[in-house]
Amino acid sequence: MSKITKDMIIADVLQMDRGTAPIFINNGMHCLGCPSSMGESIEDACAVHGIDVNKLVKELNDYFENK
Repeated sequence: MSKITKDMIIADVLQMDRGTAPIFINNGMHCLGCPSSMGESIEDACAVHGIDVNKLVKELNDYFENK
């Protein structure tokens, strides 16, 4: 399993595992089905929503490592 990086597209991470949706939602990204999520990187979305990208990426990687 490759690591999640901040330049990955949100929709790609969701396709890898739908179980990541609560992680995005708990971090303030509630519109995972919006068109932006299909082409927006995690880093870009975090900038728009005022979210710490490093914290979110760590939580996503922790999820996959503990799966």
